Amino acid sequence: MTKYELIDEIAEKACCTKLDARNMLNAFIDTVTEQLVQGNKIKLIGFGTFEVRQRKAREGRNPRNNEPIQIEASKTPAFKAGKQLKDLVNGK
Repeated sequence: MTKYELIDEIAEKACCTKLDARNMLNAFIDTVTEQLVQGNKIKLIGFGTFEVRQRKAREGRNPRNNEPIQIEASKTPAFKAGKQLKDLVNGK
């Protein structure tokens, strides 16, 4: 599903215009992004949790010549599905 298809679904289910649905979706995305950049966690009970995870510095291998390389520590955004969402996806 593309962002535009998602906007269509939101507009239909929320009984609003596509413009309103687009603005709501963009506001949600912007808010989640801002909170993750600040290092905050967003918990949506029953749906899941958006968070930033720390990745340690580690040694890797260059796939071209198999030489060892140092991979720097980094942060990565992550989503962990909640139990209710997992159960629905698994047909429970």
